[in-house]
Amino acid sequence: MKVKIHREGLNILLALLFILLVINISAWVFIEYKIIPSIFIAISAIMYLLAVNFFRSPRRRFKGDADTAVVASADGTVVALEEVYEDEYLHRNVIQLSIFMSIFNVHANWPSVEGRVEYVKHHSGRFMAAYLPKSSNENERSAIVIRAKNGDEILMRQIAGAVARRIVTYAEPGDYVTLDHHIGFIKFGSRVDIFLPLNAEIMVKLGDKTVGGITQVARLKGNNEKTSIS
Repeated sequence: MKVKIHREGLNILLALLFILLVINISAWVFIEYKIIPSIFIAISAIMYLLAVNFFRSPRRRFKGDADTAVVASADGTVVALEEVYEDEYLHRNVIQLSIFMSIFNVHANWPSVEGRVEYVKHHSGRFMAAYLPKSSNENERSAIVIRAKNGDEILMRQIAGAVARRIVTYAEPGDYVTLDHHIGFIKFGSRVDIFLPLNAEIMVKLGDKTVGGITQVARLKGNNEKTSIS
């Protein structure tokens, strides 16, 4: 099956391939004991396959009700699910749902809801491990607010990690985003936070694995329905 590479990874993969070829050809030519360059080749192949997996660009289509669904913005693991006060844009108590991406996950990001982009802002910051709670407010990050079809404003935050040094956000205020298209990309280990209304029905729990653009993590409700975290 043909593997589609994300545009953010093309130059990196080409450069990595060139470097690995130079290293391995040199090792094969100049090292007498061929077991050593053979080990180099095996390690290089594993490294390159991991890099290709990281920069895969899967095309996915959500099959549920896009009007009320909140989907995972990334492949990864749910590492936080709690009520917090969001002080950048929403300025109210919300449910924070965080997904941590390891180096083995695809790092493309999908919109958490379908709707119109109201706000986009990049913040410079630190590069602590992305699984730490304070990384949400102290790390390099980008915030995206999308107004869903029912009027709820959902804040999605892309967060850099200890190794990540670049966050790419494609969305701009005024754009209409759908669940089937990438909204951004985070390079080399990171996390995505989704801030939801208190009355949203949460459909995942801590430790659950998610598939970006596919896994429904919550359902938006009417204003008179109660909070549900299961």
